[in-house]
Amino acid sequence: MQNFIFLQSDAIKQMLPLLLIFIVFWFFILRPQMKKQKQQTKFADSLARGQEVVTSSGIIGKIVRIDGEIVHLEIANKTVIRITKGAISRELTEAVAKNKTDNSPIEMKS
Repeated sequence: MQNFIFLQSDAIKQMLPLLLIFIVFWFFILRPQMKKQKQQTKFADSLARGQEVVTSSGIIGKIVRIDGEIVHLEIANKTVIRITKGAISRELTEAVAKNKTDNSPIEMKS
């Protein structure tokens, strides 16, 4: 009987490092990824007509119409493309808009 208990505790000791690796993996990789996915879904659900957004491929445009999962995005005057909600990565902020219109030359320091 004592040998059986000793074997059980030995098996638990062998499984402990594997369990610790799984817990660390979950906290540092899986949990943040799930949070990011939840935020992206919430953002996609909050999209509205007139919002200026940036797609995951870097295209900047204004939302003209939303048909379920399809978003009609105006990227130039009278140029509208259809994309899925999942392709929109973020809303265009003032900082991005300012950098886009800033055409001043960069000065090189010697």
